[in-house]
Amino acid sequence: MVLFKSKKIVGLDIGTSSIKLAELYVSGRTAHLSHFAMVETPKTGIAGGEIIDVLPIAEAVRFVCEEAKTKVKQTATGLWGPSVIVKKISIPKMDKKLAAEQIKWEAEQYIPFEISDVNLDFHFLSTTNEDEDSMDILLIAARRDQIMKYIEIIESSGQTCSIVDVNGIALANCFEYNLGKPKEPTVVLNIGAQYTNFIVINGSDTLFCRDISVGGDLYSSEIQKSMNMSYDEAEALKLSAAYNTSMPEELGQVIESAHETFCNEIQGSMEFFLNTTPGVNISKVYVTGGGSRTPGIVEALSQELQLEIEVFNPLLNIKVSKSLGVDFKSQYGDFISVALGLGLRKAGDA
Repeated sequence: MVLFKSKKIVGLDIGTSSIKLAELYVSGRTAHLSHFAMVETPKTGIAGGEIIDVLPIAEAVRFVCEEAKTKVKQTATGLWGPSVIVKKISIPKMDKKLAAEQIKWEAEQYIPFEISDVNLDFHFLSTTNEDEDSMDILLIAARRDQIMKYIEIIESSGQTCSIVDVNGIALANCFEYNLGKPKEPTVVLNIGAQYTNFIVINGSDTLFCRDISVGGDLYSSEIQKSMNMSYDEAEALKLSAAYNTSMPEELGQVIESAHETFCNEIQGSMEFFLNTTPGVNISKVYVTGGGSRTPGIVEALSQELQLEIEVFNPLLNIKVSKSLGVDFKSQYGDFISVALGLGLRKAGDA
């Protein structure tokens, strides 16, 4: 959804744990990350995957803009969580110009919100065969009250909200820019603190997009309970384990147990996609996000899914300004896929 037009846009990823801002200069097939900053998300601002208090988040967004030293006001942000539904549907084949009304009627069957309370968008998928009597559509529905909160956050911070996207779609945008359009169905997981963006992309199509309510916080919470310490202590212990080749036996057991819970959730979404998309097989899985640094998570996922898993590098085809430091990629590379995907958008995009 494009609100205002501008030549240049910054990408703003508002997550449960951190807020990331990325400013890119894009010319043709060349992208240059010129400004970036990341700050902690106020704990009082988000609950249950939804914005509950605009003011503290708006202040954090103002601060992240100052930290990044960006002068660009136009901003693209992304929705995620239970207020957004992204679903592939099929409708009778018809002239695309006539499809909007049919899609609106079909949407009422698939979304758990009142149709009057949501903004609808859709994209035609290339999976439709010429000899079929139906056409495939990617339906996107977002609750209007949450959209307005994101807009209010950005406007209250002194920025201008130009585009409201969906984090999963922004993740696909970042993936395609760096690795091209996959020739076979490919899963990309962005493992955040409380949510994991799970998408399936094939060619230029996003076939599946779901936000799973499990992430890196699961591990910290389990460490906290099992080892009788504060949450902050558990988080620090988890992070230290990510950078050490050895860890206490008790900590290793807790993380292994949490792996099982996390992997079961991912496997459940994988099975749902495969069961609802006959004839499609997954060829590969990529992971990114701060939660992907959890010790052993990639190996555990690979074993559970029985698939090859690779860590996605969102900066593979994006140059990083020297002003951001020589260690930028190792420090922030896991956190910035969605912010980059938003920053790669252009005002006027559909």
